[in-house]
Amino acid sequence: MAALTALEGTALVVGGIYMLVMGMLGHPESPQQAEMGGLTLIALGLIPLIAARGLLLRRGWSRGPALITQIMGLPVAWTLLRSHGALIPTGIVLAVVVVTSLYQLLRPTTIEELGIRRPGTTAPDA
Repeated sequence: MAALTALEGTALVVGGIYMLVMGMLGHPESPQQAEMGGLTLIALGLIPLIAARGLLLRRGWSRGPALITQIMGLPVAWTLLRSHGALIPTGIVLAVVVVTSLYQLLRPTTIEELGIRRPGTTAPDA
């Protein structure tokens, strides 16, 4: 679960660095737009990377950012699946990663391991 979240974060950061470099060195239609898009992807990639570290350390707070990342990945996967050519396999891979991560994050075992109390339950006696 932490590995899949880290994989998504790494992909976003790498994509952001690529866009940033191409914006500076390449000849895109709008260099400013490419650079801002790259910086945005890098910033968005840091969220799942931090969440992955929290999941690895079994911190309860990390589940929220990881869930948000997966929910944001669903429409991206859908868009890629509806495109043409080489983007379809990318959409398939992303959809599998997102659905697998969502399943793992929503499992009762995961909730228990992260120390998250479920509504209607009491904390164990210390």
